[in-house]
Amino acid sequence: MTEVIDSEASSIYRGCSFWSWFPWSSMSWKCLQEAERKLFAFVQSPYRTRYVNLGPVVEQEDKIWTLEVNTEKRETPVVLLHGFGAGIGLWCMNVDKISNNRRPVYAMDLLGFGRSSRPKFSTDPEQVEHQFVNAIEKWRSEIKLEKFILLGHSFGGYLATAYSLQHPERVHHLILADPWGFPEENKNIKSKIPWWAKGLFYALKSLNPLWPVRFAGPYGQWLVTNLRSDILKKFEPVLGEQSTVIGEYIFQCNSQRATGESAFTSLVTGFGWAKNPMIKRIHHLDKRVPITLIYGQNTWMDQSIGQKIKLERENNLVQVETIPNAGHHVFADQFEVFNNLVDKICKENVIEIESETKK
Repeated sequence: MTEVIDSEASSIYRGCSFWSWFPWSSMSWKCLQEAERKLFAFVQSPYRTRYVNLGPVVEQEDKIWTLEVNTEKRETPVVLLHGFGAGIGLWCMNVDKISNNRRPVYAMDLLGFGRSSRPKFSTDPEQVEHQFVNAIEKWRSEIKLEKFILLGHSFGGYLATAYSLQHPERVHHLILADPWGFPEENKNIKSKIPWWAKGLFYALKSLNPLWPVRFAGPYGQWLVTNLRSDILKKFEPVLGEQSTVIGEYIFQCNSQRATGESAFTSLVTGFGWAKNPMIKRIHHLDKRVPITLIYGQNTWMDQSIGQKIKLERENNLVQVETIPNAGHHVFADQFEVFNNLVDKICKENVIEIESETKK
């Protein structure tokens, strides 16, 4: 289990956080590194983490922080894309079973998140999406992956779909775990929101969603741990008393320069809807790319999207799965069920590939 940080990557650690100027601040890249290390202590598979140099994607020297498991195995690799405000550390309960000691698994901190570079993205939503997709494609090229199973959670599901639309020849199977950004804006929901909530929203809409975490300074970790204690509890079955490190990790991920957060904000309209929803574009996805949507039974996402996609693609290679007693963080709420389902999908892909090879 090794962590590789090349000398060039040290530039990422310098000057990335406005708050680092304050002597009372506990926000630092080293704290994020330590929180991630604590989470990966629960990973049993041999792994390594390292920076993958992308070169000029958004800025001159962008880098993606990457987790690699079982890279010597020959089965189809699985690539994991985390959701908004997260990072590779939140896959700590998933990578062992998904790799299953026989397939490579890669997870990346999306550009602008986690320990990856924090470049200043465009403010144009179409260009922002293009920059994210280009970063993933450049990463793939540097890693030298030909084809893989792509799994994205929430915002990662949106980006996984955007990538698949542009590079379908690279995707064996698209797995969307409670994906964000698919339905069109629902004006009826907006009309039911109280006037005071609308006023507060419009007063703060120019700010990034997680600004309170940074504004709270050294109390930000307390804010995350106490206001989102539900997230910590999801990891208790594996982490036990150490589940508090989840709050530390999320805090450190989001106390840094918020460029990925700003990029996400430029993709959003109204109360959290995508400006260019995927449901209007999914029919353009190559029909040969299978899609599996995995929802938590109690999610706040619109689960009807799965059935709409089946209709859009005429039931062509689209499966919709619902995991009981799980919410939006379906990969953590019922992690064993989720892991087994993803493992099953991967095994089915192996059978399909073998059948095609024999033909």
